[in-house]
Amino acid sequence: MTIKIITDGASDLPLSYIEDNDIKVVPLNVSFGEQTYKTGIEIDNKTFYQMMREAEELPKSSCPSPYEFLEAYKDVPETEDIIVFCLSKSLSGTYESALIAKDMLLEEQPTRKIEVLNTKTGSCGQILHIDEAIKLIKSGASFDEVVDNEKKLIDNTNTFILLETLENVIKGGRLSKTKAAIANALNIKLILGVSKEGAIEVREKARGDKKVLRRFIEQIGEYGKDLEQKVLTMTHSNCEEKALKILNEIKDKYKFKETILSEMGPLIGTYAGEGGIVIAFKAM
Repeated sequence: MTIKIITDGASDLPLSYIEDNDIKVVPLNVSFGEQTYKTGIEIDNKTFYQMMREAEELPKSSCPSPYEFLEAYKDVPETEDIIVFCLSKSLSGTYESALIAKDMLLEEQPTRKIEVLNTKTGSCGQILHIDEAIKLIKSGASFDEVVDNEKKLIDNTNTFILLETLENVIKGGRLSKTKAAIANALNIKLILGVSKEGAIEVREKARGDKKVLRRFIEQIGEYGKDLEQKVLTMTHSNCEEKALKILNEIKDKYKFKETILSEMGPLIGTYAGEGGIVIAFKAM
């Protein structure tokens, strides 16, 4: 019995990684005005960022329907078990859609083994979870062993966010205009994080680009240990050169076993805005 990994479009997995590991991605939807696109299929990242830059209002996103997840499940041969890695349910209805689809599948195929996971993170956080699961599967771990490990990892993942601009989080309702105006006036930069419940929260404030970057990197050591045995994942919103520079600084300071870099797609990129950086790593 083999195990099939399914995830949603918020995971921002590199295309080469998807192909190499035969991962199935259920796209999310992003809308500019009346026009809606399926992420990764009907709109690529380059086009998305250009359209977002030119748009007067932020694009809107919506999760896949239960039927889209059900179609993805039914495409998997019955000889394969399924593990689904979903964007935090605090950020999207994706997890609920995937759960409904699971019940629908089991009505038709009651003997199927399928687990739907609320990762309580997104983007590179999902990459971190999927990468660990893939490695376990390749090592010969069973379905139950992989699921049990992932459930532990969900509560043991740090996700930090560094934004170039607050404009998109204001427009998206993630930060009040008053707080943002004060932050901009005082040149205060925010380090955001993902709470244990999977919601976005302000982790720390610092004045100026250099100081906030220093604190962003320092917090890795404060929130994690034995990093030489761990993987760090990073996604960026249309700023690869900046991301590589920061990633090299992180690698110089902490000897992670492995690092994975990818680009944010439309869903997380909408809230981060161009120039945003997200990192994830196992805490303990």
